[in-house]
Amino acid sequence: MTAMQSAAPRRQLATRSAAWPKALAHWLASAGVTPNAVSLMGVVIAAFAAAAFALAPRLQPTGRAAALIVAAAGIQVRLLCNLLDGMLAVEEGLKTTTGDIYNDLPDRVADVAILVGAGYSTGDLAYGPVLGWIAALLAVFTAYVRVLGGSLGLTQHFAGPMAKQHRMFTLTLTTLLAAIETCLGWPPRVMVAGLLTIAAGSLATVVRRTSRILDEAGRR
Repeated sequence: MTAMQSAAPRRQLATRSAAWPKALAHWLASAGVTPNAVSLMGVVIAAFAAAAFALAPRLQPTGRAAALIVAAAGIQVRLLCNLLDGMLAVEEGLKTTTGDIYNDLPDRVADVAILVGAGYSTGDLAYGPVLGWIAALLAVFTAYVRVLGGSLGLTQHFAGPMAKQHRMFTLTLTTLLAAIETCLGWPPRVMVAGLLTIAAGSLATVVRRTSRILDEAGRR
């Protein structure tokens, strides 16, 4: 497909101005890697992270901690894919007519996979998976409200307090703390607390974005 200029709004990320992601994006573009391929790779990485989460309770403490560390690394690599697909599309001029679909839809799949997987990492806690599903549902809903605003011709609001980068930072930190918790032989409470934080923050984000949309629509 022919390259075109980006019309969709972008999340403001200071990381884009750093030298290393620019160099990496340029190298990928020179190698013929497309933004859509990177977006799909993010889903694959998210699935690996989810699998590591789900496998963790079946392992002995050392293996469980290792699986959680792998999951945390997967979360960050998924975010790197999210960063690079946009940079390839915009900074490297590789935007395509299907780019906005590949940019947004795989993100929702990745969010659900990672958050649900995190819920299942709590093992025997019956409410752990439920918390994972609730956090995933609310995460998708934050994106829905953002896109809804755009579909009405209004601003797409990326505000938090639990936007994607905030959710993934919180979950990465939670996962690393859960690995330490496992090594110390403590019960799996950290992940529950982290998922509760993400769910509550995502709900607050939905309310905040909806309020902004209503305010903007009311001024028109």
